[in-house]
Amino acid sequence: MKNSFLLSCIQANEEIAMKLKDSYEESYYHMSSVGAGGDVSSGLDLWAESIFVKHLGSFGKIESEESGTIGDGSHIIIIDPIDGSSNALSNFPYFGTSVAKIGADGILDSAIVCNLANGDIFFKELERPLRQGKLFDTNYREPIVAPNAHIGLFEKAYAHPEIVSKLDSLDLKFRTPGAVALSLAYARTVNYLLFVGSYRIYDFVAGLALCEDLTVIVEEDYVIVSKDKDIADKIDSLVRESLNMNKG
Repeated sequence: MKNSFLLSCIQANEEIAMKLKDSYEESYYHMSSVGAGGDVSSGLDLWAESIFVKHLGSFGKIESEESGTIGDGSHIIIIDPIDGSSNALSNFPYFGTSVAKIGADGILDSAIVCNLANGDIFFKELERPLRQGKLFDTNYREPIVAPNAHIGLFEKAYAHPEIVSKLDSLDLKFRTPGAVALSLAYARTVNYLLFVGSYRIYDFVAGLALCEDLTVIVEEDYVIVSKDKDIADKIDSLVRESLNMNKG
């Protein structure tokens, strides 16, 4: 890999992963003020943000879910320092990081999502294929695909019982792991990814960049991703029906 930005992203993730593997500081659990993304930032979020700023600050202006705009430059780096921080602080092993870099021309040129719990890392460069690997390992490959996946991922399912019921009636099983960018990175290994609700760039820009060869439906209040267009269309119809009923 020759891309210095991606190398710096990986180094930041490796530093964070090594620290979290050893121990959690008491300060990580302290809750701070509401961050730029609208959620209350934890000490863990802010500490991870500082690691990314250290490694990536020279590449451009950082837009972080926690502190908002950091630094300056013609390139914009959008980060979610800890994707699924509630999971991390509950010792639930499904949390990671999300980084995307947008060039001076306004085009996204790099995206990287990492699962800090197991070391999986996914990255995409402009006009280059998606690659997958592990932290602390320089062997990268095409992403793993599960052609006959038995489950989907429905983020924020707890807020939409009527959609849950409709998915169940169609035998579209799902899990709700609670880390959107990470779930998007695993879209090839599941039947579908569904998110319903208002969404923020910090959660989606890098993850969606990893899904460009899949069926992607992005509407004002929901996102659907699937490697099977028929399934994506079927879920699109039932979500539209449910949301329209609620508006009515």
